Amino acid sequence: MDLKTLLEQYKSGAVDLDTILSQLTSFEMEDLGIAKIDQSRKLRTGIPEVIFAAGKTPEQVESITLRMLEQGQDILATRVSPQIFELIRKNIPDIVYHSLSKTMVHQPVKPEVSSGTICIVTAGTSDIPVAEEAAVTAEFLGNRVISIYDVGVAGIHRLFHRLKVIREARVIIAVAGMEGALASVVAGLVDKPIIGVPTSIGYGANFGGLSALLSMLNSCSSGISVVNIDNGFGAACQAHLINK
Repeated sequence: MDLKTLLEQYKSGAVDLDTILSQLTSFEMEDLGIAKIDQSRKLRTGIPEVIFAAGKTPEQVESITLRMLEQGQDILATRVSPQIFELIRKNIPDIVYHSLSKTMVHQPVKPEVSSGTICIVTAGTSDIPVAEEAAVTAEFLGNRVISIYDVGVAGIHRLFHRLKVIREARVIIAVAGMEGALASVVAGLVDKPIIGVPTSIGYGANFGGLSALLSMLNSCSSGISVVNIDNGFGAACQAHLINK
């Protein structure tokens, strides 16, 4: 049960205040042995339980997914291989796989969409998979998303052509590899919070995204927060909490 449903029941007199407070402080979880499903995470934090598939066997992901489905939870899984998806689809035919972002979604009833917009910009085409992970996550959480790709500093005029749309967003996710300069440039042009996502895209001295991460952390532009390398999911969660 989510917070909105609880509040509606409280207003109708179906539950009392003590019940609501008990639910809000609940740490209910189910132990599957291989994993512990946090059933009250969304109520406590605003972000539901999400499956991180990397490092798990297909059978483990299947077990977690099916149990969450039985509990009535929506499903979002990240870093999902095609092999894992094919296994899950045998039991959940209508589950959706986004091959570019490697995300898997089952959400029969879409959430109410927030009024504000999350704008996701990438420096290059190679950064799109990370940006798509952010986009799928943000939409799953109930946000309106606008994606603007390949507007990095190597051809900065491309960014200026879309500046009006970017400025209208409530929060901006800037995804960039190489030297990671896009977040700083965008932050110097808008009055909205920027979430920088460094990617592992780049040549040798990029060190798998470390140079982009350090560039964003050392930005002289104000209003930037930074998540870990390739962490589109984490950026979307942060943007969701800002946007809602």
